[in-house]
Amino acid sequence: MGLILKNVSKSFVKKQAVDNISLTLEKPGVYGLLGTNGAGKTTTIRMILGIIKKDSGEITWDGKEVTRENVNFGYLPEERGVYPKTKIMDQLMYFAELKGMKKKEAETEINKWAKELKVEEYLDMPAEKLSKGNQQKIQFMTAVIHKPELVILDEPFSGLDPVNTEILKNIIIDMVKEGKYVIMSAHQMATIEEFCSDILILNKGKTVLQGNLKSIKETYPANRVEIDTNKNIDTYVNELDLEVENETDNKYIIKINDEQKARKLLNTVIAEGISVNKFEIKKPTLNDIFIEKVGE
Repeated sequence: MGLILKNVSKSFVKKQAVDNISLTLEKPGVYGLLGTNGAGKTTTIRMILGIIKKDSGEITWDGKEVTRENVNFGYLPEERGVYPKTKIMDQLMYFAELKGMKKKEAETEINKWAKELKVEEYLDMPAEKLSKGNQQKIQFMTAVIHKPELVILDEPFSGLDPVNTEILKNIIIDMVKEGKYVIMSAHQMATIEEFCSDILILNKGKTVLQGNLKSIKETYPANRVEIDTNKNIDTYVNELDLEVENETDNKYIIKINDEQKARKLLNTVIAEGISVNKFEIKKPTLNDIFIEKVGE
């Protein structure tokens, strides 16, 4: 089982939307598909799902050419698609039956997911009565209600408050434990770092970075130090000619290009009798790496 894209390309009129990209999902987990607006992410997703045809290359699932018949997939698009005047229960039943589910099985799954996502009270309401966040949860249900093997989530946390974001995060974690393959596209780099072991970054249709995120970060030198003290340490930071990126209540994020300066700062602060609650030298964030690769 697994998804493989090999040298896949797609153009529209004279624009090369996707240019010779490859990726492999060999085992269950969450794979990050990243890029700026217009980089080719949505086109790639639609080719994987068979919504549009590729111009060249191969897309296979479990060793077979991908078609909409041989891949049981779930898709949460960035563009939302609930019907505003239709009752939620009717919509969910409609989408479940489109995926081949029997009515009784669909009702069981709808009620299970409604309870898990805390939207039971809305099932008999038209979608227009729901908040944006609750509409988002309903659309997520349409993507997973039929128990797909491959799930593609495009901006899954859009419109969700912190409580509902946490609920959805836990569901995605459980999906991976159940052996699901998940492709996630999001602009929140911290979310991608939290979930994804492997990533692919697109820029203007081309792959600019790909691989295991931890291994990628190991190739970069540390660029920040986080230090939490019980007193202001601006004087010692300035003496070492360091730049403070952020400081709140004596919790500092300081830019560095030399780990020795960070350690010298720590030694100086300790020598001055200042308590240090936390000291951590940090590698670049995925956000840093993303901006470096596509920021121009």
